[in-house]
Amino acid sequence: MDTKAFTDKAIAFVKELGIPVDYKPLPEEECFLPGLLIENGAIIIDAEKLKYPGDILHEAGHLAILLPDERKTLMGIGIADRKDRSAEEMAAIAWSYAACVHLGIDPSFVFHGQGYQGGGEYIVENFSQGQFFGVPMLQYYGMSAEPHKATELGWPAYPKMKQWLRE
Repeated sequence: MDTKAFTDKAIAFVKELGIPVDYKPLPEEECFLPGLLIENGAIIIDAEKLKYPGDILHEAGHLAILLPDERKTLMGIGIADRKDRSAEEMAAIAWSYAACVHLGIDPSFVFHGQGYQGGGEYIVENFSQGQFFGVPMLQYYGMSAEPHKATELGWPAYPKMKQWLRE
């Protein structure tokens, strides 16, 4: 896996979507993920401490699935306290898998063995076999369609996306 090329491609994609990415030193106690933080709708990267660069796409997924006003004010520490936290987590996982497919990035870049409570490989295996979760939330948000609903809705079937940012 070409980690640097995947990282560069992921960051360029996130920026292209309009999600700000900035670099600065981060205190470890402020970061849920090593070297990475969401701050007022921006992804902040501490390049010295970033351990798993695939996490950038997952955090971008958390921002992408929010309505614009919520997106601008999201703070990483607030994700765990959100009312719809579980549904949003599943949608962010589905979003980040779709982003990997779209970008031609190996999904194990995002779903690595140290994340997702050790279930990253399981997620990749299931999604690659068409056993998706989180997609009903993306559909609810108007971003993609469950494969069996795509024709009816006239939207692309997941893992293709109708739109990358929720409106």
